[in-house]
Amino acid sequence: MNNQTTITFIKLGALMMALSVAFGAFGAHALKNVLDEHMTKVYHTAVEYQFYHSLGMFAVAFVSFINDDKKVKIAGYIMLASTAVFCGSLYTMTITELKWLGAITPIGGVGFIISWIMLMLSLNPKMK
Repeated sequence: MNNQTTITFIKLGALMMALSVAFGAFGAHALKNVLDEHMTKVYHTAVEYQFYHSLGMFAVAFVSFINDDKKVKIAGYIMLASTAVFCGSLYTMTITELKWLGAITPIGGVGFIISWIMLMLSLNPKMK
């Protein structure tokens, strides 16, 4: 059991959840008359994926509690960085109308996939 890693990812998950709520509220209220229908959907996608991966941080914390494997920590930090890249590029694109930022978004998506697979691979039958 690695208490510090567990605590770190619980804190990151909680912070990311709080930011998800804040960004969701900002989009629903401050941007409702600013964004067109398509950009509103894009913004909503960013909020939705941020929520999912905020919950993912709690999954990382749980796995780190039962398995002290460095892959768990790496998976968590890849998930965090991927959230910043995926969601951050979509948030920025919708607010600034810099459409080329959409080309960066799939990098975050690939990072999400890698983080979940790495988390899965950190669990092995020889675990205590």
